[in-house]
Amino acid sequence: MKTLEQTIRQITEEAGGKWGISLYDLDTGETWSVHENESFYSASIIKIPIMIAVYAAHNRGELNLSESMKLRREAIVGGSGVLQHLTPGIKLTVYDLVTLMIIQSDNTATNMLIDLLGVPTIQHTMKEIGLEKSKFYHKMMTIEVEREGLNEITAYEMTTMLRKLATGKIISAYACEEMIAILKKQQIRDGLPARIPEINETIIGALPNWELAHKTGNVDGIRHDVGIFYVGSRKLVASVLTKGLDNIASPGLIGKVGQEIYHYLKRGHGYIS
Repeated sequence: MKTLEQTIRQITEEAGGKWGISLYDLDTGETWSVHENESFYSASIIKIPIMIAVYAAHNRGELNLSESMKLRREAIVGGSGVLQHLTPGIKLTVYDLVTLMIIQSDNTATNMLIDLLGVPTIQHTMKEIGLEKSKFYHKMMTIEVEREGLNEITAYEMTTMLRKLATGKIISAYACEEMIAILKKQQIRDGLPARIPEINETIIGALPNWELAHKTGNVDGIRHDVGIFYVGSRKLVASVLTKGLDNIASPGLIGKVGQEIYHYLKRGHGYIS
């Protein structure tokens, strides 16, 4: 992993800003990190712990993923997502809301799930899965002037959380499979996978040559991407958090990091250092 570390250091030093990075090679157990314990405003990365909280509540029998919720006009907020453009009164299942929250980063869907669970439940779930420095306090797009705190995360804790998902250590192996399947359907792909080539497979039904189960998050001056790389037989968890980068340049810079991780895993599918 030393060559990968050197390359990423060069990318981040030339880019400037503040980077929090935590990598964990799921095959070799090797790790690399920088500013991994520094707190960053979470942006939409906090939606992964919210998804986990939904599945935990489902596992306890407190809600059903198939139950429907009605979209109320007063619940609609701006930012990412399609629900803000739809007609109030439509019904969506809890599972649909989770999917929209992750793959389109839908803020309205997120807030509906927060109302369903309650802030204390989400906070409790985060503690249960080992998130200590990462905090959740408020909904999306509705930050009150007087608030207890901001939603925050660290690169190390996000990588630890994703590592547990990847190894079936949160709730159940089935729940982890379900959540990773949703993360793999991500539609906002302007970060870690931005510069990775797609290989057009001519055989119908063939497995993809690589996949990324991930979640992005960004607000002005802040851009993150955290996920699990699956390249051939190789797997690696990566959390890349940034602040202070140019809003236009930041997706490409994170994309460069993703490209280097991809090539590290691609080289012979072996345990290359």
